[in-house]
Amino acid sequence: MLMDLSHRSTEPELMDDPRIKLNILREVLYDISNVNKILNGNGITIKAVAKLLSEHPKSSYTFLDFGCGDGSMLREVALFCRKNQINAKLTGVDLNEKTIQIAKENSKNFPEIQYVKQDVLQLDVLKYSCDIVLCTLTLHHFTNEEIVTFTQKTAALAALGVIVNDLHRSKRAYYLYKGFSAIFIKTKIAKYDGLISIKRGFTKNDLTIFSKKLPMSEHKIKWKWAFRYVWVITPKRPSF
Repeated sequence: MLMDLSHRSTEPELMDDPRIKLNILREVLYDISNVNKILNGNGITIKAVAKLLSEHPKSSYTFLDFGCGDGSMLREVALFCRKNQINAKLTGVDLNEKTIQIAKENSKNFPEIQYVKQDVLQLDVLKYSCDIVLCTLTLHHFTNEEIVTFTQKTAALAALGVIVNDLHRSKRAYYLYKGFSAIFIKTKIAKYDGLISIKRGFTKNDLTIFSKKLPMSEHKIKWKWAFRYVWVITPKRPSF
């Protein structure tokens, strides 16, 4: 019988367990980063960043990456900014202290990046502000109710926009990942969590419904290979 993916799953992912050991988490995060590299998953976010920057030229920019993981997304943004001579300050935010430790270890050669331990659902919008919020493969970890809270908070603190890059929930993605993970993924946790992540992912209709909770923002939702959606949230500006 084929997997029923008509609704988002609420199954927990193993890597979200705070008891996971540091060395195991490091291996899992490496696996995830490697998959992103093979499938150019982070490239989707980089293209969206480039578009926002071209539309809003400034001398410098600030980025907040919520659910930053091992920091791979921030490092790619930092390299993009270096290559294009863009002055950038980047901050990674994650709830897991072990994840923050790994991100710091991996970002020693990136002085423009800092990391903060913070529950993104509890953050005080008045204490955080930035030009662009990044959220890569993090949104699916939240419940539907938490997603509404998260997007409202991030849309309020991002001057230029919020870029969400997350998984398309589909049977094709689910069964293709099974075959892909057998070849390219080493850790059992990453293999297991990858399937759970797809089951917790989104259809375009899901994201459209969430976007209606933010009527004061403009929304662009596009499907990208490999089975991703990029959702760009930008503040509405008055037309003259």
